[in-house]
Amino acid sequence: MEGIVESPDPLSSSSPFSPLECTYSITVYLGYGVEIQVKKVNLSKEESLTILELGGTAPELLANETLMSEGQVIRSSTNQVQIHYKSLKQANHGVFSFHYQAFLLSCSFPLSPESGGVTVTDIHPGGQAHFHCDPGFEVRGHEVATCLNTTRPKWSTPEPQCVAVSCGGWIRNASVGRILSPTLPSASNHSSGSNLSCHWLLEAKEGHRLHLHFERVALDEDNDKLIVRSGNSSTAPLLFDSDLDDIPERGFVSEGMSLYVELTADSSSIPLLLALRYEAFDGEHCYEPYLPHGNFSSSDITFPLGTVVTFSCSPGFIMEQGSGVMECVDPNDPHWNESEPVCRALCGGELTDTVGTVLSPDWPQSYSKGQDCVWQIRVSEDKRIELDIQILNIRHNDILTLFDGHDLTSHVIGQYLGSRERFRVVSGGSEVTIQFQSDPDDSTFILSQGFLIHYREVEPNDTCPALPQIEFGWSSSSHPSLVRGSVLTYQCQPGYDIVGSDIITCQWDLSWSNNPPTCVKIQQCPDPGEVVNGARSVHPESGFAVGTVVRFTCNQGYQLEGPNQISCHGRDTGMPKWSDRSPKCVLKYDPCPNPGVPDNGYQTLYKHSYQAGEMLRFFCYEGYELIGEVIINCVPGHPSHLIHRVAPLSSSLPVSLSVCRWQWKPLFWKSLSHTHSYSPITVESDFNNPLYEAGVRCSQPSGICTYKLT
Repeated sequence: MEGIVESPDPLSSSSPFSPLECTYSITVYLGYGVEIQVKKVNLSKEESLTILELGGTAPELLANETLMSEGQVIRSSTNQVQIHYKSLKQANHGVFSFHYQAFLLSCSFPLSPESGGVTVTDIHPGGQAHFHCDPGFEVRGHEVATCLNTTRPKWSTPEPQCVAVSCGGWIRNASVGRILSPTLPSASNHSSGSNLSCHWLLEAKEGHRLHLHFERVALDEDNDKLIVRSGNSSTAPLLFDSDLDDIPERGFVSEGMSLYVELTADSSSIPLLLALRYEAFDGEHCYEPYLPHGNFSSSDITFPLGTVVTFSCSPGFIMEQGSGVMECVDPNDPHWNESEPVCRALCGGELTDTVGTVLSPDWPQSYSKGQDCVWQIRVSEDKRIELDIQILNIRHNDILTLFDGHDLTSHVIGQYLGSRERFRVVSGGSEVTIQFQSDPDDSTFILSQGFLIHYREVEPNDTCPALPQIEFGWSSSSHPSLVRGSVLTYQCQPGYDIVGSDIITCQWDLSWSNNPPTCVKIQQCPDPGEVVNGARSVHPESGFAVGTVVRFTCNQGYQLEGPNQISCHGRDTGMPKWSDRSPKCVLKYDPCPNPGVPDNGYQTLYKHSYQAGEMLRFFCYEGYELIGEVIINCVPGHPSHLIHRVAPLSSSLPVSLSVCRWQWKPLFWKSLSHTHSYSPITVESDFNNPLYEAGVRCSQPSGICTYKLT
């Protein structure tokens, strides 16, 4: 709904040269307000223009000519607005133009009670505000308020209070609230030791009665007792005695304006649970219905005569007893013609909806021993089932099993005991079977929370969810697609170390066996190791981070072979590395002197001295043959550290002989710095045979070799 309001046209007026007074009324639907935008305003001092809000206790000024400007937006908090224009001028009246439209009104945001809070579904008409209290406090007043669709939307009830839970008390002008069991250790004026003796007196307003509903009651039948009386004292008529009566599903209604509640409890192994909800109602209305674990809709939220209420259970609960619909009847004594139903979490069932909930038996109360429950979930054949296990808190002797099929012989998706954080699984087909078994012979039976499972129909997907690539690394898959059994192997770039599992597997329930790992920059060098026959010092002492310096020393009698210190250096690419190899500690020895060079020959690695372990190799010039060792070594511990092998000689025997007898010329080592202890070698040859058959004979230790040709 929208429109335009404009100043009157002087030419259309019956008397254009006279004062003007105009009134415009705008009314929209209930629950809506009026939004006015000023398009044009040009008035003189002799003219007035006001915008009033109607529908409240009195008209309320929203704006006048002194507060208006072009483009300004004015909003009402009711569904009625009046615009009044008055001009005292005889001619040349001012002009104005407004655009109006309807907008949805809302209730003000409710205040949170002290020691409590509030959650709001919607602040527009029909929305609800749910109030709650902190542990140790209870709601005094209405827990739920509804935003009413009136001329000016408002909440159906005022904000409640949060009052401390006490052992007994006198509640005057009771409207809506709860009586909760105090904890056993908290002593009260009426308790002695670990026992409790609590008394509550509930008094409604004059002309009102009280309805008491039993929300939760768990008493030790041998040690605890609950009594409810219709009156204001311990001698009033008895309505309920826990030793004699069963817990009433419908609750009780007082005969007058008072109820008297007594609770006595002794310390026991069974925790004391008590939650009684009370509400007051007058003689012309029925009391407000209450359905734990369910909801209801009503034709009138004040519940006068003729009101019809329809009940429904929350997901996972089944309606039992009572009726799904009831009506407030009898003008002489208004009451409901039926009992409220009961919503209960059952042990097993068949579920065919596309979404649903599976609860442990008697949820939210603890399940009992000896349960064997089976739920079968079935969706469309071409779909799959996702199970969202939001709460799992069962005893370690009890078992929850998920089967991927229509019976207990199907493949087991998972089997669970004890407690576990929230998790999800997806079926491989369109059917799932859930079995829950509690141990019937558990001697240590204690109360347990149970389980809460939401399920929904999903599109078929037989692969695990794709995982993002890890930073500074990569992954490789064992299969082209991430089907069940696929393995992802992760690796990191050089200079990075993997943190977490480097191998993860796609499991049967299409979840990964682990979270992907991460690649972390390596900020230290590997341990360079200890030095044998020596020691090292590290600075700083902890770890081998970039910048660390390691210094090496050798024990007495040993010397370093290599650098005496190394440092850890970082690199932009690759992992940090040491500046050099770690040294060794070797025995101290004087070097071996060079033994000299044979005539007509030479040696490699020519230098004055050699360290222990070094080798020296000899060669002859072309046309000469080497007699003796080709390679000699410098051996630690040899007297004077000389070469331990006999030095080789070069033979002066020519390749072709021109004479039959040849006198060998002795050869000696050339001395570099001292005389060598090698004896001269004499060679004597006889050539008597023209066939030149050669033979050699050496006599030792003379060092004379005779060659004969025969």
